Amino acid sequence: MIHVYLPDMGENITKATVSYWYFESGAAVTEGSDLVEVATDKATFNVPAPCSGTLIEISAHEGDVVHSGDVLAAIEEDAAAEEEEDDREINASG
Repeated sequence: MIHVYLPDMGENITKATVSYWYFESGAAVTEGSDLVEVATDKATFNVPAPCSGTLIEISAHEGDVVHSGDVLAAIEEDAAAEEEEDDREINASG
């Protein structure tokens, strides 16, 4: 399981409001696809999926205020993605 965190937004911005989830719990997501929109008092931006898999839990719901480093959601990686990651680790180690 991979957690999705609210990234550091820089410029002394430490919190954001969850605006919109592009997927519901149980949906298949692709690495890099927009997962959730968050808004600060300065900007609105999307947080991408860090891996491909199934969105198994949404921890921060629309309207919730979250801080940098907070868990927004959890994704269960696809078996194929996990195997590719294992292959990369094996190839990298020798």
